[in-house]
Amino acid sequence: MIAKIVQGRGFRGVVNYVLDKDHSHLLYAEGVRIKDKESIIKSFVAQQKLNPKIAKPVAHISLDFSVQDKHRLSDQFMAGMALEYMKKMGYRDTQYIIVRHHDTDHPHIHIVINRIDNNGKRISDQNEKLRNTRVCMELTKKYGLYIASGKENVKEHRLKEPDKTKYEIYHTLKSVIPNCRNWKKLKAELLQSGITIEFRKNGNTDKIQGVRFGRNGYEFNGSKIDRACSFSKISYQLYLNEKIHRNESQHHSESDQTNQINQQDNTIDIASGLESAASVLGGLFDLLNTPNHYDENEAEFLRAEAQRRRKKKDNQYRHRL
Repeated sequence: MIAKIVQGRGFRGVVNYVLDKDHSHLLYAEGVRIKDKESIIKSFVAQQKLNPKIAKPVAHISLDFSVQDKHRLSDQFMAGMALEYMKKMGYRDTQYIIVRHHDTDHPHIHIVINRIDNNGKRISDQNEKLRNTRVCMELTKKYGLYIASGKENVKEHRLKEPDKTKYEIYHTLKSVIPNCRNWKKLKAELLQSGITIEFRKNGNTDKIQGVRFGRNGYEFNGSKIDRACSFSKISYQLYLNEKIHRNESQHHSESDQTNQINQQDNTIDIASGLESAASVLGGLFDLLNTPNHYDENEAEFLRAEAQRRRKKKDNQYRHRL
């Protein structure tokens, strides 16, 4: 579940919008006469006059749910979600209407709230965006609703400029960044798609503090395209890409070196085997042609040769490590 909050000056326009949509229907109302649209509008306006100095008394909130949860979203469930959302956001003791729309694939409802409460005081919007994000996530997790990733459910074919270009830049960055190891390479790849890069520096210093991407005459700060597209986030991803590349190169180099050492070991083992075979054959030949007696000097020589071969193999093994 996500929520979008818009502040407005007048109730007539927003009430007409939420109630005039095809197949829209009123789920719940509080503090207003619901005989017809005009009665609802007049009820809001009457309470607004309790504090006429407030320029924007309208809070228009759209609660959007994922299409994956459509089978669960009865009118009763959605109305209950709206009431719990308002309570957590601090919209209390005031007028509101809750209206469900059926004009899109994803289920959603509209809430129109009077920011002038029943006592004539304005309901605060301090840190409203932060609280909105937190409350939506709390309710989504509490009721086990589907959690969509980033821009997953945006109907991009409906977008107009400049949002259309912003999403084009986002998708290009998403596909290009994993294949780049530095900003120079990234800049070259983006230029092939008609996207420019401009670094924003801190005052008169050379320290870079941000990045802007441009296309089709529009420019966007990286963080406005997506939180993952800020200068610091992209720089970190490029650093990781370079680190992975170095590790892979080192791994291949070590593998080649290991194969070379193994080949040397095999050669040594073959030579040692041939030498051992020659010793055995030589021993058999000696047994057949010489008296059978123990030669102390020959035994000492053979022990020294065996020790030399063991040391040679040990040194090669340590070198490989």
